[in-house]
Amino acid sequence: QPLSPCVTGERLCSTEEATAGSGTYTRHGFIFSSLAGCLEKRNEGSELPVVSVVRDSESQLLPNVGAVVTCKVCSINSRFAKVHILYVGSTPLKSTFRGTIRREDIRATEKDKVEVYKSFRPSDIVLAKVISLGDAQSNYLLSTAENELGVVVARSEAGVQMVPISWCEMQCPRTHTKEFRKVARVQPQFLQT
Repeated sequence: QPLSPCVTGERLCSTEEATAGSGTYTRHGFIFSSLAGCLEKRNEGSELPVVSVVRDSESQLLPNVGAVVTCKVCSINSRFAKVHILYVGSTPLKSTFRGTIRREDIRATEKDKVEVYKSFRPSDIVLAKVISLGDAQSNYLLSTAENELGVVVARSEAGVQMVPISWCEMQCPRTHTKEFRKVARVQPQFLQT
């Protein structure tokens, strides 16, 4: 069916008529648009059609729940790391999306012993999975709890790209200093050159 334009915050339909897809959020039993773009309704084999909002030029480019994203750590505190999402899969994003990796989502085991500053540092490049769209629509909740997810590129204090030596440590090739990280076991298809 033809795509109809919609604006941010527009009420699209009730949750009884459809399931909320990317670019939308639900509130009080209704589905609203979380960005300006075109409304798209797709039947994906379930009883209810999936309603999503796509930006005109970036029809595929929204980090959906379950998508693997590449992001850069901006800041950390004891509870979470704030990141900017740069890629969805291997596709670069035109606009920046913010994400949060909470302490309990950093790894799958011994969650209570995780320390954010031993997992990520600002400017690390991290592979993460989108687990939810968070409260504010611009802030995605991300997880690195799988072995394949975590830090892929990190620089040491000497400014040199570090080499992973275990799942929790990286080493500077110049100074041989070791630093703690939640290291990703990178799958070849996710390596960004």
